[in-house]
Amino acid sequence: MKEQDFLASQTAALSRNGVEFERRFIDVPIVNGSAQVLVSGDGPPAILLNGIGTPAAMWAPLMGQLDGLTLYAVDLPGYGLTSSTPALTQDMRTTAIAFLGQILERLELNQPAIIANSLGSNWASWFALDQPQRVAALVHVGCPALILGTSAPLPMRLLSKRGLGWLMMRIQPPSPRQVEKLSRMVNEYPLPQEIADLLLATERLPFFEPTFLAMLNALIRLRGARPEMALSRERLKQITTPSLLIFARSDPFGGIEVGREAADAMPDAKLHIVDGGHTPWIHNAEKIAPLIIDFLGSRSTQSLT
Repeated sequence: MKEQDFLASQTAALSRNGVEFERRFIDVPIVNGSAQVLVSGDGPPAILLNGIGTPAAMWAPLMGQLDGLTLYAVDLPGYGLTSSTPALTQDMRTTAIAFLGQILERLELNQPAIIANSLGSNWASWFALDQPQRVAALVHVGCPALILGTSAPLPMRLLSKRGLGWLMMRIQPPSPRQVEKLSRMVNEYPLPQEIADLLLATERLPFFEPTFLAMLNALIRLRGARPEMALSRERLKQITTPSLLIFARSDPFGGIEVGREAADAMPDAKLHIVDGGHTPWIHNAEKIAPLIIDFLGSRSTQSLT
């Protein structure tokens, strides 16, 4: 029943944003199972990677505006209908690289762009560092997780502590009120109803809680990011993939100054500032989509000359 509720909310979120899509399940050995991929559009390929705790259909408002691309929105492990495994967080960086590599192999994609948010941006960055020849361009919408000394708001850092996180989720289980509090924390309140319903259905899936808590513990501590997962200035200097940084003025994970520092550190990066919080396309997709289309179009033109 929980999976059926999720599928219904996923379809509603995509349909209400005008997204025609097909759903694929592809074999991904790193999670001992399969990954759900939502495919829509026509044109050069672009992978979409969600943030922690959110499914691929969270991109629905932006997907409805990204004309001229074939979009492959991928549920990350444990969020949505992609499988999870207890071994997922033993070495998060290795998992991220292997997961994305297997996704590209199974989809038979050669050098797609990657459009990502938060944890998805973190994973995409590690992949681009490890296998730059497999990524045409990176687009980060919202502050990438753990970039340049950033971490997460206090409630998420508290959830990262073993035992305490479990207790906090017992005290405040998934509910419409809890989703509202989450939207306020990331400065995206009020959410469109279909997106709020989607998040609630995601949090009620069986794999969600153990994966979410284990990932938080692998990524952050009370005092901030775990060094092995942090994207330092030195690491950013090594990302040679053409990159578009879209930072929002009210992003609590890292605002305008973080964006400027990141763009300065990366060898080939452009920065745009937009309104919004940590997932700014939720309310500003019609302004963000042209930035992405223009950037990816210019990269395609340059590759042909």
